Amino acid sequence: IPVLQIVKESQQQHGLRHGDFQRYRGYCSRRLRRLRKTLNFKMGNRHKFTGKKVTEEILLDSRYLLLILMDAERAWSYAMQLKQEANTEPRKRFHLLSRLRKAVKHAEELERLCESNRVDAKTKLEAQAYMAYLTGMLRFEHQEWKAAMEAFNKCKTIYEKLANAFTEEQAILYNQRVEEISPNIRYCAYNIGDQSAMNELMQMRLRSGGTEGLLAEKLEALITQTRAKQAATMSEVEWRGRTVPVKIDKVRIFLLGLADNEAAIAQAENEETKERLFESLLGECRDAIQAVREELKPDQKQREHSLENDSGKVSNIQYLHSYLTYIKLSTAIKRNESMAKSLQKALLQQQRSEEDGKRTPRPQDLIRLYDIILQNLVELTQLPGLEEDKNFQKEIGLKTLVYKAYRCFFIAQSYVLVKKWSEALVLYERVLKYAQEVQSGAGAYTNSLKELPDVQDLITQVNAEKYSLQAAAILDANDAHETESPSQVKDGKPLSERFETFCLDPSLVSKQVSLVHFPPGFQPIPCKPLFFDLALNHVAFPPLEDKVEQKAKSGLTGYIKGIFGFKS
Repeated sequence: IPVLQIVKESQQQHGLRHGDFQRYRGYCSRRLRRLRKTLNFKMGNRHKFTGKKVTEEILLDSRYLLLILMDAERAWSYAMQLKQEANTEPRKRFHLLSRLRKAVKHAEELERLCESNRVDAKTKLEAQAYMAYLTGMLRFEHQEWKAAMEAFNKCKTIYEKLANAFTEEQAILYNQRVEEISPNIRYCAYNIGDQSAMNELMQMRLRSGGTEGLLAEKLEALITQTRAKQAATMSEVEWRGRTVPVKIDKVRIFLLGLADNEAAIAQAENEETKERLFESLLGECRDAIQAVREELKPDQKQREHSLENDSGKVSNIQYLHSYLTYIKLSTAIKRNESMAKSLQKALLQQQRSEEDGKRTPRPQDLIRLYDIILQNLVELTQLPGLEEDKNFQKEIGLKTLVYKAYRCFFIAQSYVLVKKWSEALVLYERVLKYAQEVQSGAGAYTNSLKELPDVQDLITQVNAEKYSLQAAAILDANDAHETESPSQVKDGKPLSERFETFCLDPSLVSKQVSLVHFPPGFQPIPCKPLFFDLALNHVAFPPLEDKVEQKAKSGLTGYIKGIFGFKS
């Protein structure tokens, strides 16, 4: 009988796809009843129980082996059901161990019966692997790590050999079982003393989003416990030249796991996994910030007093809050940048997406992401304790210019789609301006800008887009002249003022034709010039004194003297 195939198919079809062990246990009981009735292998009657055992002598039908297999599966499913309930009722753990021992007992009986000559070699191997698997589960629950590891390794070895011996379709099932028990083996190795196994477990958890089944809760508890032990030795953190004590356990655990989470994000295989890891990291960061806020509330008055005494220097707890907020905003920026990169790739494959009938990404989607990034950068500049840090402000300023350049680029792309050529060209020039500012000011901040998108690539792309835009604008202008409508050219100008523009104007053949402006409008003319004699003030006239004296003697007295003959 194909033991693993029967077990897996039964589990998937009767509840285990949704983790419903009670439903699967009921199925096993009903199938046992049907098998006993079919084989006429009943345990007595209504009034009296008569125990019967399957022996090699009656092993004439493979369904007798199914009886033992279903007994083991029923006991195992009941144990897993009790494991779920033991979270709230610890006493059920004793019942859980009892049912697991029962499942191992049935598996031992199955292995013993399969040693008969009537059973083929494949069934014998599968029965041994099934027995080793259940034994490993029992030892795992008893925390007998060495025995559990030996049992799981035996199970893994058998299934790997079976996978190599049969077709690919059959090998898939065996390989899936090997993948299921691999985390258990590493967990046992870690508890025995192999520290490298812990790193493998962490990587498996981060790649797959958490293990399932028996190991899930234990692995989460182990990770928390390991970080808590390391956190006990962590008393302070240094950021931007200032050392801050860390007294909150939740913050310590978060800071210790930060490097592992960032490494897992960098090694993520696809965008979905990376997005999930980003969300997980942001959730942990928000919890740590909330823990710090709770410490800040009762200490607010003391913090205000310390601000007055320290001439504006923020307290340690406030600086720690700024550090965690910086981590949160930086992570959000990296997440949005990762989403922007995936959207840019989708834009390049736009035609194929349209053929597939999927929603086509647009430049507006990228503009929204860059808006959020710029908003996060603004919040970074306003963090308490960093207002006077000129290097930090300069670094954030350069990052802002980079993201402004990309945002401006995609705004220009959106204008190109609606054929607004002049607006797009102006925006492309603005992109080049931002990029040149980044290049001119990035001398001492090259290391901090390495993680950002390359500005030189953007400059190259913008220059290419400008030529394409100019060509498209010329073609569009020609099309516009050919199909220009009267309503587009009717601007009130008479014919005499638009000789250089050809258009079909029906008003030219009507009675109210507009040829020239009549009456003509006033035109400015030069006025008559005015002359001012300024030289008169500087003219020196000749003296006239002698002439003035003679005129005085020939007055009335001289006239009388002349009459009477008097001479002077």
